[in-house]
Amino acid sequence: MTAALFGTGLLGGAIAQRLLQYGQELWVWNRSPDRCQPLQALGAQQALRPLEAAQQAPWLITVLSDGPSTRELLLEQINGGLRGRTVIQMGTIGPDESRELAEAVAQRGGRYLEAPVLGSKPEALAGSLQLMAGGPKELYAQALPLLSQLSATPVHLGEVGTAMAAKLALNQLIASLTHAFSLSLHLVQRSGVEVEAFMDLLRSSALYAPTFDKKLERELKGDYSNPNFPTAHLRKDLALFQAAAQATGLDNQGLEGLLELLENATQAGLDPLDYCALHALTAGHTAAAKQP
Repeated sequence: MTAALFGTGLLGGAIAQRLLQYGQELWVWNRSPDRCQPLQALGAQQALRPLEAAQQAPWLITVLSDGPSTRELLLEQINGGLRGRTVIQMGTIGPDESRELAEAVAQRGGRYLEAPVLGSKPEALAGSLQLMAGGPKELYAQALPLLSQLSATPVHLGEVGTAMAAKLALNQLIASLTHAFSLSLHLVQRSGVEVEAFMDLLRSSALYAPTFDKKLERELKGDYSNPNFPTAHLRKDLALFQAAAQATGLDNQGLEGLLELLENATQAGLDPLDYCALHALTAGHTAAAKQP
């Protein structure tokens, strides 16, 4: 199953590395060509143009940062080269964006499967991503040998759009849980409560989520470097969730304040840092401005 992977950033690069470790024949392309060099050392073939990569492989894996860049890649840069190819779209985009892409790919003679994942670089390298797929069942079955290299338990959720809705629902929980824990942590610290005493109470309650301990040390130290998921991406995904929620008639106004808070991350210099850097924002504007 020769494949071409587009987008070798944090997640895409790890996915490519995992596929190469399995002996997958892989072509890679990235807007910044130097990001492909480590993958070349592992056996990947680098393409200088997206169309060149697409012409080499029947399976096209996209791991770009957003819907507009994915649309530009597929419909403008590859365009007619989609004929006879299957697109596995792994980047997080809106459900409507995904359905529109599926239709446009089909009009160009290609096939489309959305396959967003929960997890980042460590899970990708270990093949333990939680992978959700949306699209025709028969196409999912054909792609399963490839998807199973990345996830031990890939799941087919339904037609195109369903997997993206599930992915946004999960990422909304990332934002909301991180925000809620950050506020609680700040309050107990400023009230003179020992953090470990508070954590003991939390861990023994029904309120506990493992992500709290996962991010606790980072938040206590104010160290948000070496991100697995940048703050800018969390903000983008929360905005996508808000749009999808509004389209389905949900009352989503409770999340508006969180999205506004995350919009302050750019000025505070937190966009490229780990998403738990929103802890610096909940501390107040003065504290946030002091973050690297």
